[in-house]
Amino acid sequence: MTDTLPASEAPDPALAAPDVATGAPVDADVIGELARGSIRLIADLQTPQGAYPASPTFSAYVGYSWLRDGSFIADAASAAGLVESAGRFYAWCADVMVRRAEKIRWIVRETAEGRPPAPSHMLPARFTFDGEDGADEWWDFQLDGYGTWLWALVEHLDRHGGSGEAFREGVELTADYLIASWDRPCYDWWEEHAQHVHVSTLACIAAGLDAVARAGLIAGERADRARSALESIRELVAERGTADGHLIKWLGSTAVDGSLAAAIAPLGFVDPRSDVARATIEVLESHLSVDGGVHRYLGDTFFGGGQWPLLTCFLGLAHLAAGDRARADECLEWAAATATAELHLPEQVTHHLIAPRMERPWIERWGTVATPLLWSHAMFLRLGIALGRIDPSDLASAPEGEPR
Repeated sequence: MTDTLPASEAPDPALAAPDVATGAPVDADVIGELARGSIRLIADLQTPQGAYPASPTFSAYVGYSWLRDGSFIADAASAAGLVESAGRFYAWCADVMVRRAEKIRWIVRETAEGRPPAPSHMLPARFTFDGEDGADEWWDFQLDGYGTWLWALVEHLDRHGGSGEAFREGVELTADYLIASWDRPCYDWWEEHAQHVHVSTLACIAAGLDAVARAGLIAGERADRARSALESIRELVAERGTADGHLIKWLGSTAVDGSLAAAIAPLGFVDPRSDVARATIEVLESHLSVDGGVHRYLGDTFFGGGQWPLLTCFLGLAHLAAGDRARADECLEWAAATATAELHLPEQVTHHLIAPRMERPWIERWGTVATPLLWSHAMFLRLGIALGRIDPSDLASAPEGEPR
């Protein structure tokens, strides 16, 4: 997901990822078939521990689960009716946190005493399926996933009921970590630009803290500190996280990023009917959307800088929340049309590459584009369900199976 080629061994040559034809209308049967395939993929690939792999075949992602990707995958699974599957992922997240309780308490204590630990000593963005830190070098210090799993957990509990008591210790530790660290520069969703404070990251943190405080999963002084952090985040974004009335990529920037759509929906950090939401949607459309598909950001060179189905679905959710169902439908159909013959949705497609010369170096480094990417399937499901074009009851033919 990063835009910077890491140092590593000699590259393995690979064929270019196939171009995917898009633009033709996608009928209901195709949407339904892809939805059933998506939910089967998510259920079948979930590990016995409860983790969701980012991709089962892509070299750089194999063996790892990201809190950010996994939380959006679990949210889609929950919305689609895979209640047990989503719950197992949230239990995995809670366990990851509880196993790091002493480290989190140390980070919180050091930060409170004016000695915030170096980024290399903060918690990682991704974990092995067993919940261990990765052994290989990665762009690890990211805060967004920690807020996202809190938000997704509460969405799940609101949707299906049940007590969150089993998750409480993990939630409290996560909240403490975020309250202590939310204003620190860190890598963004794409594992880039670690020197900045990113608005999409702030939206994830705010959504998570707000959710667990509202749900009563944190209480007392901890809840007060979470609400104070939330208020500070909102003030900071209003003062330095907007330009010309719209959200921006990082504090003080003028650029935008496709991930900003998530701040509108599904995270709800920005009121979808507000002027800020309207202006943000407009600038994302004008700067990053070409023929219906959405780029990450201008200047992207990762695999040539293609268009991402998952970002197109996030923009669709933002449009739907803002009242534009027609454009949301177009986003769903664009994403569906990127599916391969095996009903696999890729991380990105090669239409309208921003930096065509950079496609080959990434293929030689890591192989062809991640396909399937479970996060892409999740956002397709999430948008389709929100639009009413995917009926969770119709997914009963793709039941939860035994995890691998």
